[in-house]
Order: sequence, then C-alpha cells, then structure tokens
Amino acid sequence: MSEQTLTIIKPDAVAAGNAGKILAHLEGEGFRILGLKRLHLSRDQARAFYEVHRERPFYDSLVEFMTSGPVMAAALERDDAVAGLRRVMGATNPEEADEGTIRALYASSIEKNSIHGSLSPENAALELAFFFSRAELIGA
Repeated sequence: MSEQTLTIIKPDAVAAGNAGKILAHLEGEGFRILGLKRLHLSRDQARAFYEVHRERPFYDSLVEFMTSGPVMAAALERDDAVAGLRRVMGATNPEEADEGTIRALYASSIEKNSIHGSLSPENAALELAFFFSRAELIGA
C-alpha cells in the first residue's frame, strides 16, 4: 500500500554536495518525490522538530548540528515508505550501516549521518505537516 514519509538531507550531506546523489538514490529505490524544500532551520524550528528527543543527552548537539547549514526536506511516497526508507538509510552509525545504504555511502559519523527519516507512519504524518502543506505535495 502506498505510504508517505519525510526525509531530511542533513547539513553535512548538503555541504558536501551529496543532496542530489541522495535524492537520486531514493528515486532509484522507488520513492516518488512529492515535495522538496531547501531551507536553513532556525534554532526554534529545530527545537520544535526534535522535541521528541528533548530529554536525550544528544538533543542540544542535534539542534546545533541541524541549524549549522542548509537542509533539504523531502516528502516521499512509495509502498511501505516508512520502513523502506529506514532500510535504505541504514543504521544511524555509518560504521554499522549495511553496504550500499545512504549512511554507509555518505555519512561521516553517528551525529553527522547525512539523512533523517520518520520512525512510523504516525510520526511521518506529523513531520510532513511540519514542513509541507497539503497543497505543496504534488501527486498526493
């Protein structure tokens, strides 16, 4: 069944010039891009987006990293999109990511891991609404 999810190409991957390669990789895995934005998150936006991690020890460094440069937010669609994206991204730690996954190819560390993906269909709906209005999702 067709499903939607959100991905964010993180500042490290954008700065390294890998955003296009990552988007091409995702399209090669059967994802349709319904919406795409390049933006520089403010501290308030990053704090709000990652609110779920507020109590975690890495929260402040995550907010700092995600505001360090431009990101690319993309609304994606395909069958089993949430789980499929998680597989294509690879493990959070690129040293543990399977060969050929986005993090194995483009991430430099557990913190600078090149890409974000929604954790569940419910989480995806909230995250998509954070970045995109329904009118901005072409083909939805």
